[in-house]
Amino acid sequence: MRTPDPGKARSSMSTEALFTPPSGPIQGWHDGQVTRATGIPYATGARFAEPTPVPDRDGTLTATNWSPACPQRPVPFLDSVLGSSIERLAVDEHCQNLSVTVPRSAVPGDGLPVMVWFHGGSYVSGAGDMPIMDPASLVAEQRVIVVTVTYRLGIFGYLGGADGRPANLGLLDQITALRWVQRNIAAFGGDPQQVTAFGQSAGGDAVAHLMAAPDAAELFRRAIIQSAPFGLSRGRAAMSEAMSEAARAITPETPVQQVLGLEPEVEAAASGFGLRSGMPFGTQYGKAPLPAEQELEDTWNRVAPKIDVLIGHTAQEAALFVLRVPALRPFIRIPVIGRILSSGLIAALTRIIYGRGSRRFARRHARAGGSAHHYVVTWAAPGNSWRSAHTIDLPLLFGDEDAWRAANLVEGARWEDIDAVAKRVRAVWGRFARGQDLGERGTIPDAMSYRRTR
Repeated sequence: MRTPDPGKARSSMSTEALFTPPSGPIQGWHDGQVTRATGIPYATGARFAEPTPVPDRDGTLTATNWSPACPQRPVPFLDSVLGSSIERLAVDEHCQNLSVTVPRSAVPGDGLPVMVWFHGGSYVSGAGDMPIMDPASLVAEQRVIVVTVTYRLGIFGYLGGADGRPANLGLLDQITALRWVQRNIAAFGGDPQQVTAFGQSAGGDAVAHLMAAPDAAELFRRAIIQSAPFGLSRGRAAMSEAMSEAARAITPETPVQQVLGLEPEVEAAASGFGLRSGMPFGTQYGKAPLPAEQELEDTWNRVAPKIDVLIGHTAQEAALFVLRVPALRPFIRIPVIGRILSSGLIAALTRIIYGRGSRRFARRHARAGGSAHHYVVTWAAPGNSWRSAHTIDLPLLFGDEDAWRAANLVEGARWEDIDAVAKRVRAVWGRFARGQDLGERGTIPDAMSYRRTR
């Protein structure tokens, strides 16, 4: 499969495909086993303003360029681990775009399951159309439609809450994208009644909080919540207030690069708030569209019977972070003792930030009358020091050999071995999206296990 070349028009390289959704005609392009319509605007929004759906068009939209990324600071460490960055994407503060990937044989009326992807990146980095998140294999193998959404990040999308500036703008972007899917996806061969919202890390956290938004059950029927940092999501009000105060000087007219330059100063205001400061930007309770923090559980309980959940984490999530703490490096390098120390810290932080919260979410959801399965991904590249770290689930769902070639995360594994496991993981995601019962439990040897939560 060809790795996409973000930012480059493709209509001249592939046969054109025309879709006719209510929003207006869209020209996409065929790409191997899939057909794509990329960089479709779903909303507009001035800085610090709520999103407005894009008006319908009479003319044809040429959807052959990738969605631009929200402006963000470089993350060299993460780029080396994942072997990918946004450098080949356009960057635009007005980034509310989505891309649709469908099986090449799909036609309107097929009623295919739809999966809407929200990328991670601690609410400050990433983009829907990064090559490592290319859904082509998932789409072709499982005969589903995948919609990848790009939304506002950092100060642009996940601060606010003071001086009359709305909070949760990135979450409101995501809701607007889901409403676009409800209205338009049938023209691509999708079933608007069979929508699965799924995301990883901050994207998984967003999916969980989308479930608490008004009319959530009308926007999606299923949710896959991957590696959501629930251990960091509560008790953030004082931290968010401190960050908003630090960002007070930033106005709608402040140049984009100056906003990004001030972001470390805004993040520094979170430094006294413990583990939460590891993800300083995020959702804010009691501000639209979310309920007050003390009402969150009841809100989730009310929607539980209407949304099926697949939720989980990787076995050693915190390996991505523990090995980077400068103060710990001298101890971690001590033979034998260092490995014991790092393994203990990784296990403890994985449980505190990811594991405990995901299991509680699944149990609460099931007891409220919903269907829930909990999984753990255990796959790791042979001999790789990152082990089953945070983001190890991404190469098991997305991208191809070219996209992951430079990733330290999978170094030591042959692509054919990764892909053999990935096909089985994608099959689980596909079965769930189709509404097929996953049963009481299941196992992919040396890769993943899951079980029903009661």
